[in-house]
Amino acid sequence: MTARRILLAAAAATLFATLSAVPALAAGDVGQLEKQPINLSAIGMFIAFVLMTLGITYWAASRTRSTSDFYTAGGGITGFQNGLAIAGDYMSAATLLGLSSLVFAKGYDGFVYTISFFVGWPIILFLLAERLRNLGHFTFADIASYRLDQGKIRTFAAIGSLTVVCFYLIVQMVGAGQLIKLLFGLDYNVAVIVVGVLMVVYVTFGGMIATTWVQIIKAVLLLGGGILLAFLALSRFGFSLEAIAKSAIAAHKDGVKIMGPGTLLADPVSAVSLSLGLLFGTAALPHIMMRFFTVPNAREARKSVFYASGFIGFFFLIVCVLGMAAITIVGTDPQFFEGGKVGGKLIGGGNMPVMHLAKALGGDLFLGFLSAVAFATILAVVSGLALAGASAIAHDLYARVIRKGEATEREEMRVSKIASLVLGVLAVVLGIAFEKQNVAFLVGLTFGVAASVNFPVLILSMYWKGLTTRGALAGGIAGLISAVTLVVLSNAVWVVVLNNPKPIFPYEQPALFSMTLAFLVTIIVSKLDSSASARAERDAFEDQFVRSQTGIGAAAAAKH
Repeated sequence: MTARRILLAAAAATLFATLSAVPALAAGDVGQLEKQPINLSAIGMFIAFVLMTLGITYWAASRTRSTSDFYTAGGGITGFQNGLAIAGDYMSAATLLGLSSLVFAKGYDGFVYTISFFVGWPIILFLLAERLRNLGHFTFADIASYRLDQGKIRTFAAIGSLTVVCFYLIVQMVGAGQLIKLLFGLDYNVAVIVVGVLMVVYVTFGGMIATTWVQIIKAVLLLGGGILLAFLALSRFGFSLEAIAKSAIAAHKDGVKIMGPGTLLADPVSAVSLSLGLLFGTAALPHIMMRFFTVPNAREARKSVFYASGFIGFFFLIVCVLGMAAITIVGTDPQFFEGGKVGGKLIGGGNMPVMHLAKALGGDLFLGFLSAVAFATILAVVSGLALAGASAIAHDLYARVIRKGEATEREEMRVSKIASLVLGVLAVVLGIAFEKQNVAFLVGLTFGVAASVNFPVLILSMYWKGLTTRGALAGGIAGLISAVTLVVLSNAVWVVVLNNPKPIFPYEQPALFSMTLAFLVTIIVSKLDSSASARAERDAFEDQFVRSQTGIGAAAAAKH
């Protein structure tokens, strides 16, 4: 009954917050978005989706009875379902809004940037998926600490995971605030708070079961909405990609230059660093790795990546088409610019071309649908992130490090829910602090940190017999400190957020430097480690190798 009362309260609070924006809209008191008309269809679809997801959460709450249910849905998700859920996790608001806006602004550079987010999936398929499922239980730390010192490695892995989670939460919260501000004229801060509250409710009561099904549903809706929007856009150009390109060249201020490499990737160091971050960071995102523990065996894990790769790759191509079409359809229409000045500032900010494209092609009804779906992607992704962060705190730090494996399931789940609440508050604070950042670039920063902190320890623990605890800690700490430091000293934080005149670190992406440093330090320290514990850790590699290949001893699916 307590769960039911809280879920009903959350639904009522969301309904009240949404409807309370309507008088402000009618009075024109909406700040930067005062020219945006009331979109009743968007408001209705938004409320309907929230009520539906709260219903799913209520259903999932009755099926979440153990830590296995809470963290991994009991391992009972099929490969196809998990593939859709992974795609839903990966096809976030940053994908739809940020990457389409990059293509809209930069043309070919935006296309390269978009495709770069896909290239990490073959690595997951061929190098990681099977071993992740066979070696892991709930978290990335289960794998990294399999034959190494449990306390030290779990503590470090939890810190690395939480760092990545916090960066990615910023991305999603910024997208949520901007999207709701565009839809309803809600104050940015209020919008971020609403998302934070819903995130905590989903994770606390529904766990991985609710998160998975919300992701599956929104993946289907997002793919369907993207396909329909692309169809409508292509119909304007006779279903010819060549016609879209010619029209974009004629409409864009940079003309034919948008069809070739430009300023975004002009510096080869930045280009290589970005590529490394996206390539290896994908494989080290905590909320993505957790999804491989939700399937019953390694075969289903491989199928998950196969299906996810198809869905994600196809959707990214759609995003590129939408960005190019928006150059002509949105970029030449005065109604989408503040003050009606074509070429000026877009209403809602630079991340909104695809939303304006939906209105141009399908009217307010289609804008409402796509906006509700985009909002659904944010809720699903932040829920997955919060769950990954909560599991790192409760499972790795509390249950395994502090309580030395003596904590009961009830105690661990209670700590998980408290951690979810704390992460919700942190997400709101960070979302407000980073309001002015471009969400696509923040995703790149997130991937760079993941590639520098989690990936070296993950891949070496699986494939290199010589890895030791001392080497993993030294390399991981070096990667974490260097990656975070370089991000802070870069233009994205040092200049834009901290208002300094110029960046100390001249590149946007840290991975080339921080990931290289992490690998070097890890290998050198491990090679120099001749302690008795190091010898025992090397000897334990054979047992780990057998389990990683055969799955003998791996966690099985729970039966409900």
